[in-house]
Amino acid sequence: MFRLSRRMRHSIGAGWLLAVVGTSAGAASIDPPDAHALLSATASGVQIYSCEYGANHTLGWVFRSPRATLFDASGTAVIEHSAGPSWEARDGSRIVGRVLAQMPGNTPNAVPQLLLETHSTGAKGMLSDVRYVQRTMTAGGAAPTAPCTVEHAPGSSPYIATYTFFK
Repeated sequence: MFRLSRRMRHSIGAGWLLAVVGTSAGAASIDPPDAHALLSATASGVQIYSCEYGANHTLGWVFRSPRATLFDASGTAVIEHSAGPSWEARDGSRIVGRVLAQMPGNTPNAVPQLLLETHSTGAKGMLSDVRYVQRTMTAGGAAPTAPCTVEHAPGSSPYIATYTFFK
């Protein structure tokens, strides 16, 4: 199992505390209704894009899916995040979400902060009772800065974020 360095674990721990306490006064718009936090984890991965023609007949980056590993406060990899969007824990439990609300990311070129409603699609386990996922403290992940010049060409942007899972 992959483990993070002591410095990264410290950063994750600080991120976890901020996610539980709240990231800012404006975060209320992505707070889940009547829910209790079960787990907070730090994601490290990429947002995947493809170069496609838009309605105006010009090429541009189009978001396709995330691919990230989520780490608990001790730095242990606990969840894989991918298309759907979906999250799958090591115990086989899996959830799929849909966006309910969003607000801008914390830094320039960051993907938005989100509130997603979920439903279980996997085995009974760590994620099977999760009703909401909140993505906060985002950095990176916006569309690639490289020119989009070839139709269907892939692109990706690294990102980090805190994901909090609510019951």
